[in-house]
Amino acid sequence: MIGRIAAIALNTFREAVRIRVLYGILVLAVGANLLSLVVRELAASADEARIARDIGLAGISLFGSLTAIFLGVFLLYTEVSRRTVHAIVSKPIERWEFVVGKYAGMALVLSVLVGVFAAAMTGTLAWQGVPVSEVIAKAVVLAWVEVLVVAAIAIFFSSFSTPFLSGIFALGVWAIGRVTPDLERAAQAASPSIRWTAKAAALLVPDLHLYAVSGRTVDGAHVSVNADFVSWSYVGLASLSGLGWIAGLLALAAVLFHRRDFT
Repeated sequence: MIGRIAAIALNTFREAVRIRVLYGILVLAVGANLLSLVVRELAASADEARIARDIGLAGISLFGSLTAIFLGVFLLYTEVSRRTVHAIVSKPIERWEFVVGKYAGMALVLSVLVGVFAAAMTGTLAWQGVPVSEVIAKAVVLAWVEVLVVAAIAIFFSSFSTPFLSGIFALGVWAIGRVTPDLERAAQAASPSIRWTAKAAALLVPDLHLYAVSGRTVDGAHVSVNADFVSWSYVGLASLSGLGWIAGLLALAAVLFHRRDFT
């Protein structure tokens, strides 16, 4: 089983690295870090470190999530549209192994991309003389987990829908997950039906704001990558939450993919 999943993951990785769009996203992410070199000339010297950190981490989260949606939407659907899935499912391999293998390959690609994004940010910070502290490492780990969760969301929708609809759904879930606390606060002043809708959304949508906590309040304290940040225990608990969502979404995707008729 492990060998079959690994073979699919490796093939998915090779397929993904041949997609030219990924290199465009990579250039944009690196360019976002270089943008901080330009922006700092327009800002006060005291804000240089803040700008460099904020732009770098925002780039990892944004471009990483968009790449995860793109890969999750198209890589699984491509197997169906090219009818290569017929040859795969006819072999002694379970469909859930195919889904897990595709996700594992995507996760490997996304991990490499996040690593490149983080290296570009680190290089930019070093160029500007900004120290790379433990806070940056925590924020990068949280952003990486967020990207992996978004990839699971995308592959879940891709298991039963078209690329266009899967992309719309995944973007919508990502947007809602990012503003879950704000959505709940806003719903408090709304009608009961809206409050119940907001609560249902909070339960059904992954709480992605857990991985982008800079500038928010955690346990009654304000946290920021530019000041006091969360502890490693928070990073560990948030990562476990993300792992739970990934496992649940992949299980649902496997069930839905198993029920699809490829004849």
